Parts: sequence; structure tokens; C-alpha cells
Amino acid sequence: MSFINDHILTLVTFVPLVGSLALWTVIKRAEFARVFALVVALVDFVLSLHLWFRFDAGRGDDQFVERVPWLLNGEVSYHMGMDGISLVLAMLTTFLGPLVILSTWQAVRERVPSFMACILFLQAAMLGTFFARDMLLFYVFWEAMLIPMYFIIGIWGGQRRIYAAVKFFIFTMVGSVFMLVGILYLYFQAGGMGLTDFMNLQIGHDAQLWLFAAFFLAFAIKVPVFPLHTWLPDAHVQAPTAGSVILAGVLLKMGTYGMLRFAMPLFPEGVAAFAPAISILAVIGIIYGALVAMVQPDVKKLVAYSSVSHLGFVVLGLFSLTPLGVAGGIFQMLAHGLSTGALFLLVGMIYERRHTREISEFGGLAHKMPVYAVFFMIATLASVGLPIMAGFIGEFMILFGTFNSETLEHGRLFAILAATGVVLGAIYMLWMYQRVFLGKLSNAKNEGLTDLSLREVVVLLPIVVFIFWLGVQPSLILNRVEASVERVLAPLTAAVAEAQGTAPSHTGILLPDGQRAEIGTAFGSDHQKFLIRDTESQR
Repeated sequence: MSFINDHILTLVTFVPLVGSLALWTVIKRAEFARVFALVVALVDFVLSLHLWFRFDAGRGDDQFVERVPWLLNGEVSYHMGMDGISLVLAMLTTFLGPLVILSTWQAVRERVPSFMACILFLQAAMLGTFFARDMLLFYVFWEAMLIPMYFIIGIWGGQRRIYAAVKFFIFTMVGSVFMLVGILYLYFQAGGMGLTDFMNLQIGHDAQLWLFAAFFLAFAIKVPVFPLHTWLPDAHVQAPTAGSVILAGVLLKMGTYGMLRFAMPLFPEGVAAFAPAISILAVIGIIYGALVAMVQPDVKKLVAYSSVSHLGFVVLGLFSLTPLGVAGGIFQMLAHGLSTGALFLLVGMIYERRHTREISEFGGLAHKMPVYAVFFMIATLASVGLPIMAGFIGEFMILFGTFNSETLEHGRLFAILAATGVVLGAIYMLWMYQRVFLGKLSNAKNEGLTDLSLREVVVLLPIVVFIFWLGVQPSLILNRVEASVERVLAPLTAAVAEAQGTAPSHTGILLPDGQRAEIGTAFGSDHQKFLIRDTESQR
């Protein structure tokens, strides 16, 4: 147990990589490759539970730290660590892993061992990105994610798979080059590659602006932030179902995670200068993504554009620079991963049966596939943010935090405009559901459709359970990220407030009577009620 506790981050990260190497070199039979990949993903999920249950929610610093000198006489090290922010995103990754593999049982029939190897390799790279605390190590994992996703889209994708894969690769690589330049500049200033080395640097105002722009560009492309989003619909539509689920569920969160982990705390003066402009882009992305989704004839492309809108909410929450908004952004990352992951799985299931995703080809499917219709309705309502579902909590916290932000200029206007995205989201999602599932079964080609199999129900059911669970008990997540959010924001809000000539914002939620409530207890409790625990008075 001591060995596992001391090396748990390495085990969680590299177990999928070892499984991937075995699939590339030893395992050649398709059926055995599927079973082996599923077992590896399940083992990784079980290992990650060690992180969840042994994590100390009261600490905001890194836990389970591993550090070994690597290159340049220890200036570059194998440095892994995990705080509450990394924890929830890593758990999302390991949770989706087995479900994604199980969903491909019938969908992927060519080069199965290689496909499963790419899935496991991608999972290892994503986990390493969340855990890395050395900037070169982070960059290695960050770039490693490109390789398997490029092949997943380019080999197992749709008719325009090569175009989509190359576009995805070029967009991401260009942004990453700018970030690499920034990392090298900071390395020569700090004499080391550790994140703490970079945090201790005294960086001039102009340098902070340029460095923030370089880092933000890399992360904004990955999110993607409007107008850098054009690669996403192509990648989603052409990728196989498993690729779309991973892309929407976890990979897009790498961008918002990078902003919160690196760009924002390292360059607070850059944040102060660019936060209003970034918030404008986030609001545009929310409304634009919703409007474009509304006119899509393809269900998968509609869900893809909805991601542009939902991730705009996350970016807006992060740059509200309030604990509530940032915590809401983290929660929305998780909620979006669950609801949109479920939607892509459901779209893939109907595509396997009909080999089309055109909305006009359907209608009245609820008559032939009632179980499928129920699951799709749940995922749809979760996506639009229905109360008692996970999406509602994240969006409400983001809008509330942005509206009451003391450091973001025009925060109230941004919140009001962003709220229109919630309304538009309900319009395009429910309209799509009406056209696909309700009314008469007008197309004769749908007469022979079969409802969900037991395997497909097993894939979807855990996601649905967590959508409701987090919707009624958000403290399960918020309690674990609260200390980490406060630790990340403490120097940032002070620097931004100083740059703007205002007083630093208080922590938590300001109540009407002047008292403050902690993030984790404001939106849930052990009794699943919206209870408030007062912690101190502002008077």
C-alpha cells in the first residue's frame, strides 16, 4: 500500500501506456484486443479511485507528489502532483475510458488492436497532462495527445477524415509552438523547468503580456475559443464515435485546464489586460455556437457546435476571476464531459443502425426505440441545464460569479448576454429532439430499427447516474476543488485588483445580509438541499 500511495500518479498515468504498447506489439486478435483494452481501462479506473478516497479536500496544494531528476542536472525533472482541479478531471478521464472502449464493440471492425492502442495511449497522455508539474514534462504529454487523436480521426474517421485530421493537427501544433517559445523564455529566466520555478519569477509587465498571449493562444485553440473553433466541427463529424466522446469529454478541457493551471497564475498582469477581451470572445462563442447549432442538418455537427457554446461558459467563468465563477467553470467542464459524451455515444448508436445522421432522415423514433428516446431526452435536458442535473449547477455558478465579479469590467453585461445562450441551447436541443423522436414514423427505413442492447444500456447508465448525482449533490465535486481554486486565485486576484486600482475581491459567495458562504456548501449538502453555512461576517 505504501508503494501504491507513493507512486499512484505514475501508475494511473502509465498503466494505459503499457497496455497500449502490448496492443501494438503482442496482441493481434481483434476480440482479445477489445477485452484486454477494456480490462486495462477498468484497472486504471480502479487505481484512480485511490486518488479520490485518499485525497485531502482541505489542502489546496499538490498531493501524491513524485519528483525525480531527469535532465540537465535536475533542472528538468519528472515532477508529478495533483490538486483538486487535477483530481476531478483525471477522474472524468478514467471514468469515461472503459465506457468509450465498450461502446466500440460493434462500431470498430478494422485494425482493432491498433485502435485500442491509440485509445489507451491517448488516455495516458491526457492523465499525464493533468498531473505534470514540470513544464517540459507537461509539454511532452501535451504534444503526445496529438499523435493518437490524429490517427483515430485519420484512419477510422469518415469520408473527409484526412482533411479533418490534418486541420486538427495543424491548428493545435501552431498554438503549441508559441507556448514552447514562452516555456523556453521562462526556463532561461528561472534556471529550471518546474512550475514553482516559474511562479517565483518576477516578470515585467510587457513580458507578461506577450507570454500570456503565447500561452493563451495554445490553450484557446484547444478549447476552442471563438474564432479559433473552425477545426472542431470537422474533427467531431469525421471522428469515430469513440474519438468524438474523448474529444468532447476530456480533450477540449485541456485548454481550459491549461488556462487555469498555467496562463492565469503565471501572468496576472496579462490576465488583467486581456480578461475583458477574452470574456467578449467567450460570450460571442456562447451565442454564435448556439445559433450555428440551431441550423445544422446533421445531429453530430449540432452537438459539436453546442460544445463551442458550452466551453464559452467555462472560459467566461474562469475569467470572471471569482471563486464562484472559477469553481463553476470547473464543474461545467465535468458536466459538459458527461452530457456531451452521452450525446455523442447516442448519435453513434443510431448511426450504427442507419448509417446517417441527417435529422431529416428521422422522425418518430420514440415509437420504435423508446429506451433510446428516454436516454436521449435525459442527455438533452442535461445539456440544456435542467435543474437537478449537473449542467444547471455549472452554468448557474458561472453566471452568478460573472454577474457579481468585482474585477471583471462589464461583468453584469457579460452575464446577461451569456444567459441568452442558455435559452438558445434549449431551443436548438429540444427542436432537434422533436424532429428526431416525436411525431409519426414517416420514413420507412426506420421501421426495422431495434432498441438499445444491454451493452449499450450499460455504457449509458453510469453517465446518467452521475448526471443526476452531481445535479443534486454538487458538493461532491465542489468540496474537493474549493481549496485549490482559492490557492490559484489568491495571488491572481490580488495582482489584478492592484493593476485595476481596486480592492481584492472576497472569497466565496456574498449573501444579502453581508455574510459569506463557502463554495462547496452553497450548492449542496449531505442532505441534498441548497443549504448555506456561514463562515464569517463581512461587517
